[in-house]
Amino acid sequence: MKIFLDTANLQEIKEAAATGLIDGVTTNPSLVAKESRSFHEILKEVCTLVDGSVSAEVIATDFEGMMKEAQPLAAIHKNITIKVPLTPDGLRACKALAKEGKKVNVTLCFSASQALLAAKAGATFISPFVGRLDDISENGMNLIKDIVHIYKNYGFKTEVLAASIRHPMHVVEAALAGAHVSTMPYKVFQMLFKHPLTDKGLEQFLADAKKAKN
Repeated sequence: MKIFLDTANLQEIKEAAATGLIDGVTTNPSLVAKESRSFHEILKEVCTLVDGSVSAEVIATDFEGMMKEAQPLAAIHKNITIKVPLTPDGLRACKALAKEGKKVNVTLCFSASQALLAAKAGATFISPFVGRLDDISENGMNLIKDIVHIYKNYGFKTEVLAASIRHPMHVVEAALAGAHVSTMPYKVFQMLFKHPLTDKGLEQFLADAKKAKN
């Protein structure tokens, strides 16, 4: 499973990219709003740090506006993936952009029927929001399983990108469900490394090594 970082913070991306374990980055208007630089400047630098898909979301909600925004975003770098909302206009834009050979991430997916339409529109990625479904007492991971199953039934090439990841078990469950990608905040990525027994074991090894030298 590919691991994407869900952030627009360049320091976080640099630190995560240095591990060699990051396959891409997803951004959205909310994440970009936290930074002090322009969206295009951030995207240009991210594309130099990570050799993989970098999702750039349009702000327009109408077809013409989305297409207008998509062109300069796609021109930034070959790895830019245009991110559009799962609406009728968003899927229309997805279809048109896919025909132009551009990568598209269809976001804000909350049902299998929506995911089916996105695949038919030629989406490169579909982004089901696991955590937000959990927040309203639905099982977000069941949606991942349903989408993976449907896509396998018909051989859709659209990759399932588990989004709104809140903790490491979401990542594990998404992998078990067959998601192609998980995108997560930097703090969740850091948590993937952690286990108290690893820390305890390393501490013991170092203590024993010190004794051996003495």
